[in-house]
Amino acid sequence: MFRLHDASLAHANGFVALREVTLAARAGEQIAIVGPSGAGKTSLLRVLGAALRPTTGQLDVLDANPWALPAAQLRRLRARIGVAHQAPPLPPRQRVVTAVLAGRLGQWPWWKGVASLAYPLDIAGAAAALARLDLDERIFDRCDRLSGGQLQRVGVARVLYQQAQLILADEPVSALDPTLARQTAQVLTADAAARGATLVASLHAVDLALSCFPRIVGLRDGRIAFDRPAAAVDQALLRKLYASEGGQLPELSAVPAPLAPSSALGSHASFARSPLATVRDRAPQASDTASVPASGCWR
Repeated sequence: MFRLHDASLAHANGFVALREVTLAARAGEQIAIVGPSGAGKTSLLRVLGAALRPTTGQLDVLDANPWALPAAQLRRLRARIGVAHQAPPLPPRQRVVTAVLAGRLGQWPWWKGVASLAYPLDIAGAAAALARLDLDERIFDRCDRLSGGQLQRVGVARVLYQQAQLILADEPVSALDPTLARQTAQVLTADAAARGATLVASLHAVDLALSCFPRIVGLRDGRIAFDRPAAAVDQALLRKLYASEGGQLPELSAVPAPLAPSSALGSHASFARSPLATVRDRAPQASDTASVPASGCWR
């Protein structure tokens, strides 16, 4: 699905955001990226999404080198990549239905996109995506009438509607309370698993990453500190990763969240115990890999 080899990224001001990063994922894999603020998580996602060209190194994504493609082919490649932003770039006066349908603008012919601005062409499809996030009743509201957390969920709904082959989520639940954050993460992982899409998400909360993703990549100072199965990520490894922040691990909450609606998540349930609590109690065992499902959160 993608392969990033020995990639570095230096910004125009000289700041080096990524240093010799090598990372690969197969179709259907789900990866959480964790690390302290300024580690390079957003920069890494932007490179993987062909939004930023690495200064050095090589990227192959969806069987193509994006920077060797003509402009039209690059646009088509990007249309197969879905991005959920921490602060979704939604025009304030835009209706929620239009914001969700924009997920397929890169796949539609130009005339269909223009027509949908005048009158939404797939209201039912937008409503179905929003319903999975309990937002279908806001479908005709303007975006400037929504809270920050609701806007984040609209951004996730747009990615669900897009049905991208590669989903890149940059802190997609940072404005949500613990219950909604877990439920939204479950929706994303369940959708990716059902379609065989690859999902890479940067997350602030370590417990959410451990509970919902089978593979964890730790990033620090623009370098990959570790790349392990969730069951092999222990307390000592995490405290070393967050040493610059006093070793304090960012968590959503130690309190279990109620189950998300079955209509949104299928058979995937919310975890009954904080995975960080489990890490504190004992070292990981090989049999623990069965406790972390391929999609959905800790059960």
